[in-house]
Formats: sequence, C-alpha cells, structure tokens
Amino acid sequence: MHDKDKIEHTGIVQSIEDVYVNISIVSNASCVGCQASGICDVSESEEKIIRAVRIDNLKKGEMVLVLMERALGFKALFIGYLFPFILVMFLLILLSSLHFSELKAGLLSLFSLIPYYLIIYLMKEKIGKNFSFTIKKLNK
Repeated sequence: MHDKDKIEHTGIVQSIEDVYVNISIVSNASCVGCQASGICDVSESEEKIIRAVRIDNLKKGEMVLVLMERALGFKALFIGYLFPFILVMFLLILLSSLHFSELKAGLLSLFSLIPYYLIIYLMKEKIGKNFSFTIKKLNK
C-alpha cells in the first residue's frame, strides 16, 4: 500500500497490555493541513486514546506512528454520517408520500436515528474489530 492510502498520526504509548497497546494522540497544527482532517476524528479534539495491536519491544512513553487505512476512514464516515442522512431522507420522502403531515414525517424521520445509533452502540465491539490501527516505531 502507498503512503497516500494511509492516515498517519504520531502518538505516545500510554499503556501496554497482553495483545493491545493504548496510544495517546495529541492533535497539532499539522492536522489542519491534512487532507483527511474532515473524516478523521483525531483532528477534532486535543487528545484521543487509540487502541492498536501490540508490537514487540515497545515501552511506555515511547513515540510511535499510528496508521489506519484511508478506506476505513471513509467506512466510518459512511456508518456515522452518510447512512443516517440517507435513512432520514428516505423516511421523510416515504412518510410524506403516505400523506403524513410535515411535522409528523419530520419527527418520525429524526426519531428513526435513535434505534439506528442504539444498534451501532450495542454492536460497537463487532464494528470496532473492522477498524484496526497499526503502529510503527519512530526511528530516533
């Protein structure tokens, strides 16, 4: 894979577990110029903790490079924003064509997001398995 197919952030190892490592990523000025800043949740806040599969010879406090496939960012964008928008618009058009009042059609369309996001929340472990981060040690 080419570098343009990956989203990269530097981070600091916070804790090391048997299989996973928790990495703290602090967004900085370079996130502003990143092409993926619109879809990357890391660029929107000061600090994020990322869980990645552990590699050998890591130490707490060590600087690492966190990598994610760009396609996974678009998948997350679809699940979190695009599909709910399509769902609301579809229901709004459907309910309007079934002669519901505008208020009822609008409210029912918006309330459809409650079960959608509840399902996403309940399936977060299963969905999270599809979104994996890899790490590389930074050469000093």
